[in-house]
Amino acid sequence: MYAAHYHLREPPFSIAPDPAFLYLSARHQEALGHLLYGTGQYGGFVQLTGEVGTGKTTIIRTLLSQKLANVDIAMIHNPRQSELEFVASICDELGVAYPPEAVQPGGSIKTLVDALNEHLLKSHAAGRRTVLIIDEAQNLPQSVLEQVRLLTNLETNKEKLLRIMLIGQPELTELLGRADLRQLSSRITARFHLTPLTLAETMRYIGHRLHVAGGAADLFSEAAMYRVHRYARGIPRQINIICDRSLLGAYAKGYRAVTPAIVDQAAVEVFGAAVQKKVSAWQGFSQLFSKKLPLSWVEGALAVAALVIAGVLLNQALNNRAAITAAAPAPTPPVAAPAVEAAVTPPASAEPRIDDSGPPLDAGVGALRASAQPLANVMETLIGLWQPQLDIPRGENVCAALSRSKLECYKGYANWDDLRHMNRPAILTLTQDDGRQQFVLLRQLAGDAVQLQTASGALRMPLQRIDPLWNGQFLLLWEPEIPVKEIGPKSTGDAITWLRIALAKSEGKKLSGPLPTNFGPELRAQLIRFQAARGLDATGFADTRTLIALSDVSRRTDTPTLEVTP
Repeated sequence: MYAAHYHLREPPFSIAPDPAFLYLSARHQEALGHLLYGTGQYGGFVQLTGEVGTGKTTIIRTLLSQKLANVDIAMIHNPRQSELEFVASICDELGVAYPPEAVQPGGSIKTLVDALNEHLLKSHAAGRRTVLIIDEAQNLPQSVLEQVRLLTNLETNKEKLLRIMLIGQPELTELLGRADLRQLSSRITARFHLTPLTLAETMRYIGHRLHVAGGAADLFSEAAMYRVHRYARGIPRQINIICDRSLLGAYAKGYRAVTPAIVDQAAVEVFGAAVQKKVSAWQGFSQLFSKKLPLSWVEGALAVAALVIAGVLLNQALNNRAAITAAAPAPTPPVAAPAVEAAVTPPASAEPRIDDSGPPLDAGVGALRASAQPLANVMETLIGLWQPQLDIPRGENVCAALSRSKLECYKGYANWDDLRHMNRPAILTLTQDDGRQQFVLLRQLAGDAVQLQTASGALRMPLQRIDPLWNGQFLLLWEPEIPVKEIGPKSTGDAITWLRIALAKSEGKKLSGPLPTNFGPELRAQLIRFQAARGLDATGFADTRTLIALSDVSRRTDTPTLEVTP
């Protein structure tokens, strides 16, 4: 419908797995590498898991399109079969001949397995390898799973005759973790979990599909793609659905490009009421920090006043606050090439607690609503916790200005446990019963209580009282020790050196140089251990949350946290 309007050869965001639109992120390439490993010399099991829509089918189709030399592939799409039907399906995929009565009622599965074994031996003698791919493997009945295990017993003295790939949703990992399936699980030689796309990958993904369809690269603004990523959570299928709906919405309005507001409406149409509150909150929350639409710091703080008067008032407020607040030490600049320390000691980790000397814990929603203040004022208070004398120039993007002062904004969606792990004061977006949005600064979080910094001062509330109001959106500041956004397999040099030192500190270990500057398997395994111990997604990539957690290992004593020091 909208293709001609945007001069597209075809719709770019169909959810059909068209190989012409294939985009392989770094994670997809690594997943493909694991599957290619499974077709190799030694055989055994390979497991690939991922949430619905993350691209598992795309990976399989890519593997099948490789036309691997001397490799025969049997693909099982429907795992809900009996043992007899399952083995018969494998034989059919490989063109194995068997007596027709073998699959009739009362037929013998041994007949099928014998025929399959004979075929595999002949293929092996001819120098060919055989691979069995089972999609949606989390739906395999236990009896069929046991048959899968038995098929791996088909072997020569030196090599397995059948290589098996189990592809499924995260429930597959839980299934194979059962005690009665430990024999099967122990035969898995490679595991990989396919995670969603990062923001940068989402933007490249959208641009790639537009390019293939012949569309202009600027059909989606950067701000619009950011919204798509947040609503879709980096899941390719959801990205396609939201983008397709957004293009239709822009076409209906006669627009030449998709705006953030159109993405918001598309998200509501796709996800329904569940995302409506988040859409409303995001529209107010992101204006101050949008790269494309930078809002004046003064305008954001005092939108009802003239710019000149507002600037005077804000400067006066900053001067007053600086007079009564002890100046924090200047932030330590990132070290480009950190020196290897002779000895390291992990920091003590005290149990966070709420300051009981503050206002009573039974503060209600009414008191919270009465303490409402503009978002810019809340942001000003948050900045003051880090650098009290910092002055943001009028008309400049706040987060860009903070970045020059060695502070980074980190915003997104989280739960209370996520905030506990990150352990930094954060701006929360609340939705009151009347639908109004309110921004508050979370200053302390421990147990079942929170302390908020509001225009009326500190406000303590039970967690259960504020939880229904919070839509999950947050913004916090953090101080990176090295100027990178992510550390992974493609990283080298100083970033790897810093990561090795930080991980060693977290384990209380001593390092001696020179250190390897490549992201090898041992470093990835060490990073996964750290992530698992800190309650992070154990992806083996050091994303922003992981970098924040690593900075805790050697953070300054004056770093603002959600804890109360004795």
